[in-house]
Amino acid sequence: MADEVLRERRGNVEILTINRPEARNAINGGVSRAMSSIMDELAEDDDCWVVIITGSGDIAFSAGMDLKAFARGEGAEITAASGGFAGLTARDFPKPIIAAVNGSALAGGFEIMLSCDLVVAVEHAKFGIPEAKRGLIAGAGGLIRMPKRLPMAIALELAMTGDPIDADRALALGLINRVVPAGALLDEALALAGTIAANAPLAVRYSKSVMKQAAEVSESEGWKINAAAAGVVFSSADAMEGPVAFAEKRAPNWQGK
Repeated sequence: MADEVLRERRGNVEILTINRPEARNAINGGVSRAMSSIMDELAEDDDCWVVIITGSGDIAFSAGMDLKAFARGEGAEITAASGGFAGLTARDFPKPIIAAVNGSALAGGFEIMLSCDLVVAVEHAKFGIPEAKRGLIAGAGGLIRMPKRLPMAIALELAMTGDPIDADRALALGLINRVVPAGALLDEALALAGTIAANAPLAVRYSKSVMKQAAEVSESEGWKINAAAAGVVFSSADAMEGPVAFAEKRAPNWQGK
């Protein structure tokens, strides 16, 4: 299990790599258990400010569920771990997650990507949910999240045809944030993570929380959520540190509280 998800810490950024390139980084019980445990840990880790999720190799980010593992009886482990499929798709994670998509992100792999906040992808990446071609539906959040990330007509097209789109179209549709050559993927994801991690972590987390909650409610309810968040952030130690550091012309020393 330890080898199926690799971990690396760079400053305040944690890099998680799904490490099953021989299976197109498909999700088996071991990967789901490992990801679930790691994400539980990182949610409480005050020194982790941003998470990057990627896959091994240059072919697939993830092909989704490992059907051979499912046939061996690992279905419950794969789908029912803390956080849902891959330990991620049903998780309300408080910190920013960046998907570094190193190849095709299809079926459950696409749903893992949709669970992330930002996406950097290689030029040859493909995105889609082909389940309808196999008599199935995307069951790990794709049908819920796609209409929130894409125009409804495009989301319906992807779900009903099962056909993928390439990285350039995904970028044009606003589904992903960056398209880069394969050799630049991790550097670009780390640069994006570093820009986020240079900001006050409490402010970043509440910004994410407010926007995600406000997207689900009326504007009047959104203002209530916004006011509650502002009350916490504006009274934090970091809210004092930011202006002082600016006045003293130095980098801020964020505490995350």
